[in-house]
Amino acid sequence: MNIKQITKKMPVIGQVALYFYHKFTFRDSENYWINRYKTGGNSGAGSYNQLAKFKSEILNKFVLQNDVGSIIEHGCGDGNQLNLAEYPEYIGFDVSPKAITMCERLFENDKTKTFKLAKEYIKETAELALSLDVIYHLVEDSVYIDYMNRLFDSAERFVIIYSSNTDNNSRNSARHVKHRKFSKWITDNRTDWELVEHIPNLYPFKGDNNTGSLADFYVYTKQ
Repeated sequence: MNIKQITKKMPVIGQVALYFYHKFTFRDSENYWINRYKTGGNSGAGSYNQLAKFKSEILNKFVLQNDVGSIIEHGCGDGNQLNLAEYPEYIGFDVSPKAITMCERLFENDKTKTFKLAKEYIKETAELALSLDVIYHLVEDSVYIDYMNRLFDSAERFVIIYSSNTDNNSRNSARHVKHRKFSKWITDNRTDWELVEHIPNLYPFKGDNNTGSLADFYVYTKQ
């Protein structure tokens, strides 16, 4: 019996099995997420329940107050977070074919939304570029740098990042996680952008990923 059969027959035990399967078969960040969705996983706790609601309230308010007409997101995931969004026009990218299929099915009657694989990106731009719970999952330096450049290159007015912002990984035991001080990279490499707002998480991490997060909101504007 393979790992997929186990998860179907024993949902609770199966999720634990998936965790250890991904932990010990980890090759790289892209492969991790492709396999995670392929084996029945989702975008993670940060895209569900109170954390998802908190994120949507911040983003929907920002889009409305700043009259943002178009949004591009690098790492759309399974679409659960997007299901709470109120965006005039949206295009989402992800490395996982399964995630893109999930989003297309979820929003099949919504003509304002388009989804593509990350490798299909052809320099599309939007007024606002989003990165939500992605940066600390880019464990390879080259992948991280490419992602950051793509994120800012695709933004016309604003970039909003929701992530941890530290280089401290001393307590991190997950192979698919690497916390990064991304604000320093932006200061050093994207001098045409300025941090204008930092919004602390309404639910800071207190030991449980299901109820709190190390991520905050960081809002950048183009100079």
